[in-house]
Amino acid sequence: MAEAKEKHNVKDSVFVDLFGKDKTARKNFISLYNALHGTALKLEETNLVPEMIENTLYMAYSNDVAMQVNGRIVVLIEHQSTINNNMPLRLLDYVARIYEHIVPAKMKFYRRMVKIPVPEFYVLYNGTDNYPETGEMRLSDAFMYPEGECKPDELPLELVVKVYNINIGKGDRLLERCEELRQYSRLMDLVRKACGEKKEEPLTWAVQEAIRQGILADYLKRKSTEVINMLTMEYDYAVDVAAQKEESLEEGIRIGEERGREEGLRNLILNMKLTPLQAMNALGIPPDEQTLFLSRLQ
Repeated sequence: MAEAKEKHNVKDSVFVDLFGKDKTARKNFISLYNALHGTALKLEETNLVPEMIENTLYMAYSNDVAMQVNGRIVVLIEHQSTINNNMPLRLLDYVARIYEHIVPAKMKFYRRMVKIPVPEFYVLYNGTDNYPETGEMRLSDAFMYPEGECKPDELPLELVVKVYNINIGKGDRLLERCEELRQYSRLMDLVRKACGEKKEEPLTWAVQEAIRQGILADYLKRKSTEVINMLTMEYDYAVDVAAQKEESLEEGIRIGEERGREEGLRNLILNMKLTPLQAMNALGIPPDEQTLFLSRLQ
C-alpha cells in the first residue's frame, strides 16, 4: 500500500517542516531540545504534543514550531533570517493562544489553581547581519515608563527570549550538539552560496548539491520538489524584505532632505528677513512643491 501523502502547507518554511511537520520532525525536535537543554531525552520515552497556531480570521500569521514536552514544558521556537526586536511581543501572543488551547475556558474560573506548562522561548537566527553566538530579548525592553522614571527592578510582566545564531562558523557549539540543525544550516549555506553566485536554477542546484554531500540527504530525496517550493517562497520573501528596506531608506533620505529644506527656509525667513516665496526660490524649491512647504511652515 502506498504511503499516505504528508499534509503540507506550501507557505511552510523548510525549518518548520523539518522540526515541526515532517514524519521525522519529532525525532529532529527531540535532538534540538536536548541540544538546547543539555539533556538526553529519548523519543520513545517522551510525550510530545505539537502546539501549532494556524492562521485564523483574527490572526493572520502562525508560529513556527511549538511542542509540549511531557505535559510540563511548552517550547516555542522561531526561525528568523532577520533580527526582529518585536519577537518577545509576538511570542507573548503565541503563548497566550497556546494556553487558550491547553486550558478550557471554564477552568479559568475554578477556585483551585489550574496548572499550566512552563513556557520557553527561542529564536534561531541564520541571517547575514553580524550577530553574536547567543543573545537575549526581553519584553520589558519595549515598555514605556512615565517621563523621568527608570525601569523598575520588579515588573508585573516579563518574557525572555533566548537567541542563537545558527550560521556555520557562528553557532558551532549548538550545531555540534544537534546534527539535524547543523545539516539544516549547511543546506541554508548552500542556498545562500547558489543565490549569491547567481547559478542557473540556484535552489535546485543547492538541493542537489546537498544530496551529493550527504546533507539531509534522505529528507531531500524524499521531498526535493516540496523543499524547492518552500525555499522559493522563503527566497521571494527575503527579496521582498530587502526591497522594502531599500524603499524605506530612500523614503527616509527624501524626508530628511525635505526637513533640511524646511530648516533652511525657516533660517532664511527669520534671519535673512526674506519672504517665504523669496526663500523657496532661493533654495530652488519647484513651484509645484511650494504650497506643501508653505503649509508646513505655518
